[in-house]
Amino acid sequence: MDVNKIFTLIVSAIFINNFIFSRFLGLCPFFGVSKRLDSAIGMGFAVTFVLVMSTIVIYPVNYYLLVPFHLDRFLQIIVFIFVIAAFVQLVELALKKLIPSLYHMLGIYLPLITTNCAILGTAFIVVYEKYTFLESVIFAFSAGLGFTLALVMMAGVREKLQRAKVPKAFKDLPVAFISAALMSLAMFGFIGLVK
Repeated sequence: MDVNKIFTLIVSAIFINNFIFSRFLGLCPFFGVSKRLDSAIGMGFAVTFVLVMSTIVIYPVNYYLLVPFHLDRFLQIIVFIFVIAAFVQLVELALKKLIPSLYHMLGIYLPLITTNCAILGTAFIVVYEKYTFLESVIFAFSAGLGFTLALVMMAGVREKLQRAKVPKAFKDLPVAFISAALMSLAMFGFIGLVK
């Protein structure tokens, strides 16, 4: 595999085609969990784990089971969500047992990873871009890092905004949306970096 292609895939998934800033996928946990840095990091790692593991399972299931039997048109979404849900349950059980504080901090957003459109979007991007298995895993990991980067950046901004004098009408979510829009514009500066 070409090193330039891998580098392009990584930079593209993290910065240029970031799920949050350019594709607008996964906004629910982005705004819901980014109030604190520790919860943002925890959610980012959970999403990255689910992205990578579900991609590792979805790729062979799609190409060796669904496509050969022409079931991809009918069962693709159901199978993808089932695989994603299985890994989300695994993460939820592990966090509940190993890191209960993070489990409680993430709250309802942890089981909602199942319906996180960024994860389902990754599965479909991998299929429709016709990535190889290795490219798929690299893309999923890089997309997870990009998602984590966006969450951490937003958490840093929102922690600063909690101490700032923000007009009452803009407190909490309104100023978060404005901040996200400005960060999104900044990320568009990376367009053209990779061809």
